[in-house]
Amino acid sequence: MPMNYRLQRMNAEDAGLTVEWMTRQYGFVQAEVEEWVSHLHFNWAMSVKAMDERGEVIGLLNMSDYRIEEETEAIRMENPELLARLNKLRYIAVFSFIVAEPYRGSRLNYDMVMSIWEDLKGYDFVFIPVMHRLKTHSYWKRWGAVEFFRDEMSVYYMLPLSPSAKKEMESEK
Repeated sequence: MPMNYRLQRMNAEDAGLTVEWMTRQYGFVQAEVEEWVSHLHFNWAMSVKAMDERGEVIGLLNMSDYRIEEETEAIRMENPELLARLNKLRYIAVFSFIVAEPYRGSRLNYDMVMSIWEDLKGYDFVFIPVMHRLKTHSYWKRWGAVEFFRDEMSVYYMLPLSPSAKKEMESEK
């Protein structure tokens, strides 16, 4: 059965959707998520929401311009050289990627990423933090993301887009 949906770029007025979805889907404390959303430099123009034929939101891909060290302070202490090299490159972060249960495993995830793919080409890499307990590790690896750091809370991936980012990942092996 084909699923009909439309994709639309987000704006700051969609911040409440992000809070609602992250609280409901991931079980985070609402006040904590509100704090993140208000301080983590969302790139709303690169963020995408998916809506079904009734106009109900069925997925969110939130992109952010926050720095790696804002996500994991541990990298500054454990591998400052890597952090310095990565911060010389241009990157954007995936803050959150949530798809409603009936649409998981469908083409929706792919379509959401592909809807911003041309814009992503302006970056050297996509920074993708994934908490250990979440299930999206293999999803991002299928896209070509490689782990570059981990701490007690998350694994941090890089989806290299430019030759300089690919070279950086090869030098870490």
